Amino acid sequence: MADVHITARALSALLGDWRGSDAAYRGLADRVRLLILDGRVPTDTRLPAERDLAERLGLSRTTVTAAYRELREGGYLESLRGSGSVARLPGSSPDVVPLRENGALDFSKAAMPASAIVAEASVAAAARLQRYLSEFDYDPVGLPELRRAIAERYSDTGLPTSPDEIMVTLGAQHAIGLLARTMVARGDRALLEMPSYPHAHDALRAVGARLVPVTVSSESGWNDAEITQAFERTNPVLAYLMPDFHNPTGASMSERTRAAVRRSAARTGTILVIDETTADLSIDRTGPHRPFATDNSEGARIVTIGSLGKTVWGGLRIGWIRADRQTIRKLVVARSVGDLGTPILEQLVSMELLPRLDDVIELRRAQLGATRLRLEQLLAEHFPNWDVPHVRGGLAVWVGIGAPLSSQLALAARSHGLVIAAGPRFGIDGAFERFLRIPITYSLPETERGVEALRRAWGSLVRDPVPAMPDLAAVV
Repeated sequence: MADVHITARALSALLGDWRGSDAAYRGLADRVRLLILDGRVPTDTRLPAERDLAERLGLSRTTVTAAYRELREGGYLESLRGSGSVARLPGSSPDVVPLRENGALDFSKAAMPASAIVAEASVAAAARLQRYLSEFDYDPVGLPELRRAIAERYSDTGLPTSPDEIMVTLGAQHAIGLLARTMVARGDRALLEMPSYPHAHDALRAVGARLVPVTVSSESGWNDAEITQAFERTNPVLAYLMPDFHNPTGASMSERTRAAVRRSAARTGTILVIDETTADLSIDRTGPHRPFATDNSEGARIVTIGSLGKTVWGGLRIGWIRADRQTIRKLVVARSVGDLGTPILEQLVSMELLPRLDDVIELRRAQLGATRLRLEQLLAEHFPNWDVPHVRGGLAVWVGIGAPLSSQLALAARSHGLVIAAGPRFGIDGAFERFLRIPITYSLPETERGVEALRRAWGSLVRDPVPAMPDLAAVV
């Protein structure tokens, strides 16, 4: 039985402006389907009763009943005795065919393929494994040698760090979830950017945080007055920020804004969780990245998150948290509730990779720059009315599509072999229907193929109703 449910009010907020030219029940079914595919309505979630949703949306119950029936027929809802209608993904059995084997191009992830040196580093790490077999098993904090190497990278950039200020995690997302569970109690306020990395938003909501959004845009970045007022007005316990090549807008904070954030956090006692997983992925910037915590004369409490997932390979689940010793000890104690440590072999692979990380980053910068240029050319040719910012780094472009059609476009794109996350996936309660995140992490041929799929999908929105979708499961 489903033990998670979404109220009619909450679902209504997620639906946003879902009405189109098609029949109301089909428009409603299409939007709920997208919410399930995007993960905004997780699988196994019990949807509101038909009567409750009809009343909330101002529809007849017959309309909602027809929408639910269409979703059930497509495999997106299942009726369970005692649980009502429960969200499902079609073909979610263990033998489901992976998305890429269906021939679809998956733009829902902004991630690069593995660096060429990963296989070589893995072989070298395996050769070193023998000496660790009798000493290490469950490792909740990280191998001393790896923590030392990560600490040295921070020290080399001007932020003195000792190994006992580092905790190795199962990637950056694990770090975000662990910090949320440890630092935020139900009902606490947590500040984060809007739009924002969706899994950070999910992690904070999962612990019952009351979210305090602050606006960030590709063109103007952060508004100093708005973010300062948000701190002072709400006294958030924690603030999650991505100041370098923000996901999804690509914006980077000015030095003035960084100082304003640190001052505000110091005054309110807010823990600043700074996600720097994309900070090294500059295309145009000259000189090395300086961590946000480097200049902290304001005395803010800063916790930094890093990982190898964005620079080296997403399949290498190694990240880390840099924090004061007391925070690291608290996190180690809290970690055992969710997991018992980081795999030793993957840590050894990371130790092999870190001395060569700067070379990997230089290659990534060249790859991202080439794809950015080609994407800008293609979008200018096929979508001259779209607003395409010139990002200076990061993994994606936050494109303004000029109309509140992002969800419909994402649905239509699936029928043309492209999976892409709708703009509202990066917001709260259905916001950002006028935006689409397009990654710059794919090869030039894949980028061309993806834009062609968008071109055909965009045309279909004008000519026809949103077409039926194939049974594909999305990963955002």
